[in-house]
Amino acid sequence: MPPKQIKGEYIETDTGNKVSRKSVILGSQNIILGGKTIIQADCTIRGDLRRTVAPGQQSGNVAIAVGRYCFLSRSSVLRPPGKTHRGLYSYYPMKIGDHVFVGEGTVVEAALIGSYVHIGKDCGKFTIIKDCVRIEEGTVIAPNTVIPSFSVVAGRPGVVVDELPETAVEGLELKNIYRTI
Repeated sequence: MPPKQIKGEYIETDTGNKVSRKSVILGSQNIILGGKTIIQADCTIRGDLRRTVAPGQQSGNVAIAVGRYCFLSRSSVLRPPGKTHRGLYSYYPMKIGDHVFVGEGTVVEAALIGSYVHIGKDCGKFTIIKDCVRIEEGTVIAPNTVIPSFSVVAGRPGVVVDELPETAVEGLELKNIYRTI
């Protein structure tokens, strides 16, 4: 269980999000937080990395969308995935579901992360992580990998090593609720 927060270290929003004053949030106008999300110190969120479009085309403003009851640990980094398309390097939106835990020192560059996901460390570019997945610490996910629901992933490169029971959703939900108290 994390230590009690120091009074005044966190800013609390109207929707119950708690953001450390020591976190770095770039392009905040391009980031959506669903509510009851905790962002710890030294966490970096790169909302300034948005899709570049050709003149005359419109682009969506959301670079990163985070669901409810998410926990971003110390020194973690969220940045949208990017790739070269038609000779132009561009970033693509990142969507994170509800009840997601991102471990300390983790760099997440995934296109989609489902709900009830526990990420220990490192996630590859353009990874798609379905609902109810646990990624063990020290795991490196290869780019363009799709991780199926109810999986436990470990190793370098990350491979599915086990399956979670169908009741894992309740366990992951309760863990995240207790972290926010």
